Amino acid sequence: MLAFMLALLLAGQNAALAVADDASPFDKLAGRWVGEGRLGVRGSPSETVKCRVTYFVRENGRQLRQRIRCATQSGSIEVASTVTHAGGKLAGTWKELTRNWSGNISGTVHPLGFKVAVKGENLNANMDIVVKGERQIIEIQFLDSSLIGLTLVLAKG
Repeated sequence: MLAFMLALLLAGQNAALAVADDASPFDKLAGRWVGEGRLGVRGSPSETVKCRVTYFVRENGRQLRQRIRCATQSGSIEVASTVTHAGGKLAGTWKELTRNWSGNISGTVHPLGFKVAVKGENLNANMDIVVKGERQIIEIQFLDSSLIGLTLVLAKG
């Protein structure tokens, strides 16, 4: 009888783990986020930036479309990306529309969010997204470009 109850308990835990594994890591991002941060441009002081980020989750949670729109006193930055996930790995495309920079995304899902690398002919960047409840932090470090980095603190809504 004890062996039977232990088997039922383990089966229940495995079922709970299977349900947790089926949840999309993108679900916590869905919708609109707004906030501000800092944009660093090589040879200039960093600027305050106001941003709106929108996420669309598609294909039963396997695909995420991200749109980042930011404005500063001297200009703007606009990013469009499409990312898919499978087995904790991320892959997709990324494009900065104002400067016409594009690249491929590779990365991983971690407990607090996502760690991504973007590589292209004219683009090399690292991006971290951390999500905790109704707050999100996005940090992009640009390598070998006129942009140095973009750090955003966003709230859902």
